[in-house]
Formats: sequence, structure tokens, C-alpha cells
Amino acid sequence: MPNEKLTFLYPRSHYLHRPVPTEVSATYSEPLDIDRIKEFDSFIITGAPIDHLAFHDVEYIEEIRCLLQELDKQRKQQLYFCWGAMATMNYFYGIRKRILAEKIFSIFPHLIIEPHPLLDGLSQGFIAPHARYAKMDKEQIMQDPRLVINSVDDNGHLFMVLSEEKPEQNFIFSHIEYGRTGLRDEYQREIAAHPDRHYKKPDNYSMSSPLFQWKDTQKTFFDNWLKQVEKSKLVLN
Repeated sequence: MPNEKLTFLYPRSHYLHRPVPTEVSATYSEPLDIDRIKEFDSFIITGAPIDHLAFHDVEYIEEIRCLLQELDKQRKQQLYFCWGAMATMNYFYGIRKRILAEKIFSIFPHLIIEPHPLLDGLSQGFIAPHARYAKMDKEQIMQDPRLVINSVDDNGHLFMVLSEEKPEQNFIFSHIEYGRTGLRDEYQREIAAHPDRHYKKPDNYSMSSPLFQWKDTQKTFFDNWLKQVEKSKLVLN
């Protein structure tokens, strides 16, 4: 996205009583300011390594919910990844989160069930990585007329869900934003945080010489996303 200006934000309430870590301040440039949301053309809420926690146990969940209320009011394009998708889908639609017996940590081929502009140019069997300890209740989603499952992997894991009544909301359960070493980096972060624990290594992925198997998926998807943002700007303006 060479011509796009990106602003990285972190929740203020996450660092109320402690300094912002160097690795965060080096990447995320500003604390979240709800009053500034109207300045942005679109918004992305990423994943976080907290999918094992109940939503009410996340220390900054109320700040996130205030953000979601404002985004809903603004009706700008919204893209939610992994935990961001889980928290948002639970907040707006009451979809339950289920803790998995084993982490989904692999690269999978995917099926397109319902076409969508964000999936344009992706073929049946497109490749994308998954990394999470929880999932959203798929049966509950299927029974909710407000929600549509657009794509799943070949094991039935959710890839993309959208809202029929709020088409600006897009829920992505894959980490297609990860770079080539993203799955390895995640594994190494877990080992560094808790070296006494056993962690599953990613399947279908070489830890010593990882391949960027989802590079084309990533480029196609985000090119489509930017087109959606431009269309949305024209409508809103």
C-alpha cells in the first residue's frame, strides 16, 4: 500500500499503569483517541494473543467496545482480523467464542462459498495461514440471517464472514496480514514468553526456511480492500 497513509494505534487502557514497551512504541505510534475516528477513511482491528481469555477479562475491552460503537456510527469500511473479528462479532451479534482443544496453526487451502468483492481474483483453493486458540460458534453464525459465511478452509474453519445489514463490517479469521516468517515469529514469541510450556509448531510450514505461500492471496485481498475503501469514501462524501 505505497500510496496509503497508515496510522497505528494501541488501546490507552492497556498501558494505564505501566510504560508502553519499546517494541510497541516503535510500531504503534499513538494511543487510541475515539474522537479521531472520523478522520480515517477505514479502520482495521488486528488479532491479539488473548483469544484464550473471556472477553470480559480483557483489561481494555470497554475501550474496544467504545471504538466499535463509534465505527458503527461512522459506517466506514472495517476489517477485523482473528481476535478483532471474534470480539466484534460477539459484541454486535452475540456469537459465542469456543476455546479449542488444540491450536489451529497451519496453512490451508480455502473454498469460496459466497462470492464477495474482497475475494475477487482468488481461486478455489487459495492459500492462507491460521493461528488461533479459539473459534466462533459456526452453527450460531449459520443460523443468524444477518451474517454470511463467504469462505472456509478445507477443514471447515472460518476464513471470512460478513454482515448483510452492515456490509462495511468484514470478519477475517486468517492471518493473511502475516509476512513470510509470521508463523515462525508467533511460535518463537510463545516460547520466549513461557519456555516451560510445550507449544505446537505450525503444520505445512518450514520453520527453518519458510515459504511465503500466501503472498498472492495477501496482495489480491488487500488490493480488493483498498478498492472497497475508495468506493466507500465516494459514497460517504
